[in-house]
Amino acid sequence: MFGKMGDMGKMMKQAQEMQAKMAVMQSQIELLIVEGVSGGGMVKITLSGKGLIKGMTIDPSLLSPDEGEILEDLIMAAHNDAKGKAEAMVAEKTKEIMGDMQLPEGMNLGF
Repeated sequence: MFGKMGDMGKMMKQAQEMQAKMAVMQSQIELLIVEGVSGGGMVKITLSGKGLIKGMTIDPSLLSPDEGEILEDLIMAAHNDAKGKAEAMVAEKTKEIMGDMQLPEGMNLGF
């Protein structure tokens, strides 16, 4: 009987440790900044680790009426580039912070 209680206490302690580590990770992810680029640098988008656009730079040559469709494509490409970088950084940060915590296969932490 005491063995099961000890296991329960150990699981509770691990859950508390994981919760604390997740709080640290959340705050660190919010501070991450990534830049996505497209068109050879003609469009740049800066995202937070949470995916919010923090800034955008567009080469003036793309601001003419006949460049609208190209500009739309370049903005989407730059955003997707930044989003991919942010996701990779979050995955690395998750691995770094969670360390040896054993998470169930496929568990989504919501980041």
